[in-house]
Amino acid sequence: MLCSKLSNKGQIVIPKPLRVAHNWQPGQKLLFVDTPDSILLKAEESPFAETKLDDVAGCLPCRGKAKSLEEMEEAIV
Repeated sequence: MLCSKLSNKGQIVIPKPLRVAHNWQPGQKLLFVDTPDSILLKAEESPFAETKLDDVAGCLPCRGKAKSLEEMEEAIV
């Protein structure tokens, strides 16, 4: 478990292994979520670039009859 100390200004340093693991860079906006027994810290913005539907449409479920391997290979060539 990693530890940090609260400064007299109320600031904390997020340990580097956690910043690296979550890809948090200087200037990253963080949300503090108060829970009954702790505080959850999470990024306000996604670290991933915005995508367009065309970029991810291949992940959508297929409608219609499934294609055979031969039909798929024929479509590739």
